[in-house]
Amino acid sequence: MLEITGLHAGYGAFQVLQGVDLSIGEGQIVAVLGANGAGKTTLNRAVSGLIRPSAGRIRFDGTDITGADPAHIVEAGLIHVPEGRLVFPDLTVAENLRLGAYRRARQRMRANLDMVLALFPRLAERLSQRAGLMSGGEQQMLAIGRGLMAEPRLLILDEPSLGLSPLLTEQLFALIARLHGAGLSILVVEQNVVQTLSIASHGFVLENGRIVLSGESDSLLNNQELRSAYLGV
Repeated sequence: MLEITGLHAGYGAFQVLQGVDLSIGEGQIVAVLGANGAGKTTLNRAVSGLIRPSAGRIRFDGTDITGADPAHIVEAGLIHVPEGRLVFPDLTVAENLRLGAYRRARQRMRANLDMVLALFPRLAERLSQRAGLMSGGEQQMLAIGRGLMAEPRLLILDEPSLGLSPLLTEQLFALIARLHGAGLSILVVEQNVVQTLSIASHGFVLENGRIVLSGESDSLLNNQELRSAYLGV
């Protein structure tokens, strides 16, 4: 579904990504792991069209989307839930959710809204509340719900557990597993190694803009290099 080959991208003369190769099959849940500064967010921004790669190719469902307009990428069904939630703080929960369907699935907005509110009952209780007044966990629910309003074919979650309590993090990963179980293809980009690999089938480890490890999740969890670097064991 998503194939990235030889990707170089960054900001001006500063190249963050140095030849990244990565692929996701339809129906898979795949993890990209890495510490702060490894290039995870730059990778997501390049895939989503928010920055233009300097080299390499990005193909989505067989179509080259390298450097494509972000709106066209959304229309194709590749939806990015950004790091830090980035909800619209002065808009209500309902308005934030409706905006998720602006470029895609607008004609099914009511049905999709019902689906999102069933998935996140807390949002149903706060439809008229301004998003900026919500807790971090509630804003993360809203950000994911907004992404689901667009009927994604591939959902990219950038650091979804950032700033959440252990309990909310556990609930979040259970939710991601449920979405995948319903058939959604998901790319989870995270620092939380154990919980991410526990729900993913495959993983890629990004370090200094390069993929340094990849493989099935079980093999990565048992990789001593990864355990030493991220788990301290």
